[in-house]
Amino acid sequence: MTTTYPAYLCPVDGTRSPVDSYAWCCPVCRGPWDLAVDTSPVALRSLPQRVNSLWRYEEALPLSAPVTSLGEGRTPLVALTPSVSAKLDFLMPTLSFKDRGAVMLAELARRLGPERVIADSSGNAGTAVAAYCARAGLPCTVYVPEATSPKKTEQIRAHGARLVRVPGDREATALAARAAADEPGTFYASHVHNPYFLHGTKTYAYELWEDLGGRLPEAIVVPVGNGTLLLGAALAVAELYGHGLIAERPALIAVQAEAVSPLATAFHAGADDLPSASANAGNAATVTAGPGNTTTATADCGNTAAATTTLAEGIAIPRPPRARQILRAVRESGGTFLTVTEDQLRAAQLDLAARGLFVESTGVACWAAVGGWTDRSVVVPLCGAGAKTGLAPTA
Repeated sequence: MTTTYPAYLCPVDGTRSPVDSYAWCCPVCRGPWDLAVDTSPVALRSLPQRVNSLWRYEEALPLSAPVTSLGEGRTPLVALTPSVSAKLDFLMPTLSFKDRGAVMLAELARRLGPERVIADSSGNAGTAVAAYCARAGLPCTVYVPEATSPKKTEQIRAHGARLVRVPGDREATALAARAAADEPGTFYASHVHNPYFLHGTKTYAYELWEDLGGRLPEAIVVPVGNGTLLLGAALAVAELYGHGLIAERPALIAVQAEAVSPLATAFHAGADDLPSASANAGNAATVTAGPGNTTTATADCGNTAAATTTLAEGIAIPRPPRARQILRAVRESGGTFLTVTEDQLRAAQLDLAARGLFVESTGVACWAAVGGWTDRSVVVPLCGAGAKTGLAPTA
């Protein structure tokens, strides 16, 4: 029996590709895919009788009946102030919100049966893909920047994945992985390029809608690097509004670290996209074998500038491939971009820990940005557990 999947669709030029082709990007513009899929409305009254995971929203998902599920989703919503609530997405099987999308990628890969799965990440997405590939019985290789937290790399290796360390920043890591993704029989479990990941992260907003009794807060605040949580939330809002399940759309508030804030800069300059790169960064890579299941890859990144460091390593993305989509989604929602300093990140992590919530420094960015807000109801995600990185060092 042949399974039919929704086609990949390029949002720039309309190019389509079958999902089982393993094409990880549009062959014309080399940009990320969207998914040509229609969803059905979710009946709020039917949800109490359903499975207690993100798969309860089956009408909204492009896959169903998963084998790879670890019970991801349905994380608690906890009030921090009268106006600000936090969704505890660090209480996922791999301790970050990336499980929402990784389970979709691993389930899709399991059904397609590739020879190998590869992913690239600053840590959390790679950990999640490694875990769900282990669950699915798929061989997995994860590319990470050389400075990735040792606790995250240990977690990746614990799930049996081969680890490839790439000298340089997150962009160099992506380039090395994309070179490997072009090898025949490879499924690129890219949380940036593959839209199945976004259809997993959109369940974050579906859960808010359910938890709040069929409505959404006035603003959804999310940290943004590659924008996978923000774009997933935008998908969910569009679907809920389109199906008449919410009367108003919330503003999407995007938060970046001041030290690495290309999207915030572009947004406030009124730009529709990031400036063109000054040099064409190639995608060649050299891989050097190392001990155990760890190797080192050297990416040919052209004249890529040296990375600026930030405690919020998970959102330190200098050139997110979906930049245009992110900027448009924030503008269309009536939202904005905020930035936070390193001192604000340190203070926010300590403040949350004093409230009983130990969250990694990337995951506290939104609380750092809006913790003092009192003028409207907002929800912030606490995206990753503090055990993944430890306490941020003092300045």
